[in-house]
Amino acid sequence: MVNEENDKSTVSILPRLASCPPTSAAMSHQIRRRGIEKTKSAPPPRRLCRQQSLSRDIGHAAAETYLLTHLTFHLLSYLGIGYRWITRLLGLGLYAMLLMPGFLQVAYCYFFSEQVRRSIVYGDQPRNRLDLYLPIEINAPKPVVIFVTGGAWIIGSDRMGMTSSISCDCLLVLQYKAWGSLLGLQLAERDIIVACLDYRNFPQGTISDMVQDVSQGVSFVCNNIAEYGGDPDRIYLMGQSAGAHILSCVLVEQAVKESRGESVSWSVSQINAYFGLSGGYNLSSLVDHFHNRGLYRSIFLSVMEGEDSLPKFSPEIVIQDSGSTNAASKLPHIVLFHGTADRSIPLDSSKTFVDVLRDAGAKAELIVYDGKSHTDLFLQDPLRGGKEDLFEFLVAFIHANDEEALQKDAMAPPRRRLVPELLLKLAREISPF
Repeated sequence: MVNEENDKSTVSILPRLASCPPTSAAMSHQIRRRGIEKTKSAPPPRRLCRQQSLSRDIGHAAAETYLLTHLTFHLLSYLGIGYRWITRLLGLGLYAMLLMPGFLQVAYCYFFSEQVRRSIVYGDQPRNRLDLYLPIEINAPKPVVIFVTGGAWIIGSDRMGMTSSISCDCLLVLQYKAWGSLLGLQLAERDIIVACLDYRNFPQGTISDMVQDVSQGVSFVCNNIAEYGGDPDRIYLMGQSAGAHILSCVLVEQAVKESRGESVSWSVSQINAYFGLSGGYNLSSLVDHFHNRGLYRSIFLSVMEGEDSLPKFSPEIVIQDSGSTNAASKLPHIVLFHGTADRSIPLDSSKTFVDVLRDAGAKAELIVYDGKSHTDLFLQDPLRGGKEDLFEFLVAFIHANDEEALQKDAMAPPRRRLVPELLLKLAREISPF
């Protein structure tokens, strides 16, 4: 049973990352509900509510674990025996163990912080769920970041290292959308709401299913975030690795639809900016690279619905198509981030996409981080604590027109280290990414 000591330990284990008092929006919602109830029975005790919520989370996790295991065996029938993915699998397991001290602390906050609204349903598919990370106080509408995690488009995978579900069962507590917990909790500290979307992966679905799920999730947030204290006019999209690719497909597809006058459930005009972290935007040029990295051609083409579909799901190619000429003008400000030491997706992927976007008339820029790998910017650097360039850039960009928020950001203390430097360095050395 969760008690008050558990609440306090959230702060002691991970200071300033996530605190537990309910938001004012949540309190107001509870008051309104009590006001319209016909009976005057007292609400269930807080401990009981949280215990029931945790029980639901555990049940949902168990169901997903069963599904994950089933799909993993299905996936193995595609993989067969290959030394590339097996060696990367072993490397991923060791990599995860080295970073486990940080993962466990973030997982604790993910499950026990009242700032996290877990598994909100946004569609009719089993994985059409999202997590919301809310600031402690919501006294005015807050900016919103919709974040889509990576994973090589494959079920239970972590970046280009193939299936984490096979390599380390303890990572199941942070699978799928929960990989965005670290980012979500940290941005929530700066008064930014974060929505982390889950979506179908291969072999549960192919690329068109992923794009459909993410677009539906974006639509849900755009149309419902005001109920949670978010500002529907200040929404930002952010994706990492495969998530950056999927989200860019969604954004470009939506811009094309609007340029043709088609009916849409959400508008590109609602998006203030798109942040793409270590993404690939021209699939045709990456097939051989992925094959050499262990994501074999046969599997990759199965994920992408065949070689003929690669141009359709390559935003770089779509934006150059004559039928999409007007789409570029509808795109929001696009900012791509990439490390020079990224072995999973080469830096040229972001460079070329930015050039294409600019030539088409879109506002785009590329920020290059010297010596950073595929996961440094997203995992190792945040786990290291202190102040990091990517995080500070995001916060400054989102708060650019809010002087009060900028002043508060300037006074924010450095974040606490979650993993010893030695473990971070060892993890980087053996990283399969």
